[in-house]
Amino acid sequence: MDLALRAVPCATVCFWALGGSVAALPHHGLPRYDRLSPAAPGAETRLPAEVKHDGRSRMRYSFRCWHRALEYYLIESSEHTRRILVVGPSWVGDMVMAQSLFLVLKRRHPRAQIDVLAPAWSGPLLERMPEVCGVINMPVGHGQIQLKARFRLARGLRSTGYQQAIVLPNSFKSALVPWWARIPQRTGFVGELRWGLLNDARRLDKRRLPMTVQRFVALGLPADASLPPEAPQPRLRVTESCVRAALDRLALAPSAWRLLALCPGAEFGPAKRWPAEYYAEIARQHIQQGWAVWVFGSEQDVTVADAVCQGAGAGCINLAGRTRLHEAIDLLSLADVVVSNDSGLMHVAAALGRPLVAVYGSSDPQFTPPLSEHARIARLDLDCSPCFKRECPLGHLNCLRQLPPARVRQAINELLR
Repeated sequence: MDLALRAVPCATVCFWALGGSVAALPHHGLPRYDRLSPAAPGAETRLPAEVKHDGRSRMRYSFRCWHRALEYYLIESSEHTRRILVVGPSWVGDMVMAQSLFLVLKRRHPRAQIDVLAPAWSGPLLERMPEVCGVINMPVGHGQIQLKARFRLARGLRSTGYQQAIVLPNSFKSALVPWWARIPQRTGFVGELRWGLLNDARRLDKRRLPMTVQRFVALGLPADASLPPEAPQPRLRVTESCVRAALDRLALAPSAWRLLALCPGAEFGPAKRWPAEYYAEIARQHIQQGWAVWVFGSEQDVTVADAVCQGAGAGCINLAGRTRLHEAIDLLSLADVVVSNDSGLMHVAAALGRPLVAVYGSSDPQFTPPLSEHARIARLDLDCSPCFKRECPLGHLNCLRQLPPARVRQAINELLR
């Protein structure tokens, strides 16, 4: 670029010697100047004060136009080579919200390549985000340090040509790989005193960025960008062939009736779980109305899913522990309504655009809401909530036990109107 910019004066002199008009020059960010009618009525913009109508001023202004235009085009032409590494979070819901960051990065750099360093389980989720080019498996488990494994990974990334790394987790160890990989720009919040590891360290203002998704998106913008930023809604891409493969493997048939999906689990802890008997009541009422009901969850949710199905009776299918993550995503895309705790599957359902009732107990919908206009929140605004605890510190779990199924039914009816 430096050599090209040094050639600008020569190009400008040649252009001027050939009798060119300044009005014909590219003028990115600069006012147009037509030498044939400098004071013409209805001119597009007022000329800068330093631009006179003598040859020297016109020469100087044409130089500025060419310099700005050439710089602009050189930057644009190199956008396809821009490579960004995002160090992803370790939770399903947070990874879904990270898609808002990917969307913002693509808006700013349409031809950029975005790779994500993330746990292996997140691969199928990231594959359903069109903005992501590649997934690099983090060889270290959540909460583990294993400096040797991190350094080995970072050393292998040195030749990949990443120009920027965006570190979403706030832990010290999560910033080690980009630093060891010698990525020139390393962006993230200060977090655990990471000044030496990040050279684009931002201070987190929780009042201006109250939502997790806003914090993610802010890291994809310049440090001086206005806050809070606009956060585009995540949108997962599901193909018909993947849906059919999931149906075939699990011997499921798409119902001719409406489908209700229930997600009664929450890996965080019981303070996020609406009682299983309440889910069973919702399921039983919809089965009586001819709906099909599928219960989703991980292997850790099998017990609570069994309780829901037993309480609901025949017609309630338990898929907890039977589906892989990508199959759960694909099958949730078939649902006419989803009822879920504040969990990873809640964020998946929102990103699929499914009508969703999200039940909140110890957590706060102002912090991690479902990012969809098709979602409704069911919660009690008790004095003791949100407490953000895994288990109720008071022992009564009133924030969920006192939330009756009738409230959720009302929210479902609002979505179906």
